[in-house]
Amino acid sequence: MLFNSLQFMIFFPLVVLGYYAIPKRLKSLWLLICSYYFYMSWNPIYILLILFTTVVTYGAGRVLKVSVGKVRKIVLFGGVALNLGILGYYKYYNFLAANICGILNKIGVEIQIPKFDVILPIGISFYTFQALGYLIDVYRKDILAEQSFLRYALFCSFFPQLAAGPIEKAADMLPQYTHEHKWDYEQVREGLMVMLWGFFLKLVLADRIAVLVDTVYSDHQTYGGYYLIVASILFAFQIYGDFAGYSTIALGAAKVLDINLSDNFNSPYLARNIADFWRRWHVTLMRWFRNYVYIPLGGNRKGVIRKYVNILIVFGLSGLWHGASWNFVA
Repeated sequence: MLFNSLQFMIFFPLVVLGYYAIPKRLKSLWLLICSYYFYMSWNPIYILLILFTTVVTYGAGRVLKVSVGKVRKIVLFGGVALNLGILGYYKYYNFLAANICGILNKIGVEIQIPKFDVILPIGISFYTFQALGYLIDVYRKDILAEQSFLRYALFCSFFPQLAAGPIEKAADMLPQYTHEHKWDYEQVREGLMVMLWGFFLKLVLADRIAVLVDTVYSDHQTYGGYYLIVASILFAFQIYGDFAGYSTIALGAAKVLDINLSDNFNSPYLARNIADFWRRWHVTLMRWFRNYVYIPLGGNRKGVIRKYVNILIVFGLSGLWHGASWNFVA
């Protein structure tokens, strides 16, 4: 189900009406049911992947709560490996198979690794990273393991952020599901206005620019350099409108439900330099890589060379996260 679809225009008001009509104790269950329905509208069978991620990380978090010593590291490694294994199979198997075959063929070893024709599950990178962030936080004892499986399952699958983020921290989200959520006209109105701005970015800005960009890029031999330059500049605004638009709709939809999500974009094209740009673009992904990759690798605390190596590792992984091809890495 896409945000810019008639199905969502029917789905969302029904979710909101049900949410504010039922008692507090049922609100999380209602949102979980709605979130699972939202995801299953793409491909029902893939709900098993979210359920797998939820069960594994929830269970691992509970074990971490009572375990000590090397057992904690084994549990953490197992939980991370299982989830990255699922993500790797669906997103990177064919990419790795093609590269292995290409390298071996170059040195004279003829080999064919079978490819799998699988559809990439929507949002798998987002909810996998969010669940792994929770598991690592529990391992570090930054947060306590969540006791309610229902609330944790909602944390992994909350529908506004399910398809395109933002990637939230458990410490920010889980407490919100226990709050009293009452109808507030001003808050709902503000949330709807935020959603309207997101729809403008997506439908008016990104989708209209896409008409020109797709025309030029699909027939680049016909169009001259001037058109390619203009199309490339406009593509920067198209991708911003697409991604920021979707994230903004998610923020607004969550706000209507009295739940606060992180702002994923902060005027990135007004950045002063490259470093400032990455503090403003896809903020929650950069926060995730900083907290769970860059700092554990040593960050900038182990000399200049190590700092730049760590940055290259982070952005190399970020490239692969965005897409399984070398152009993303580059």
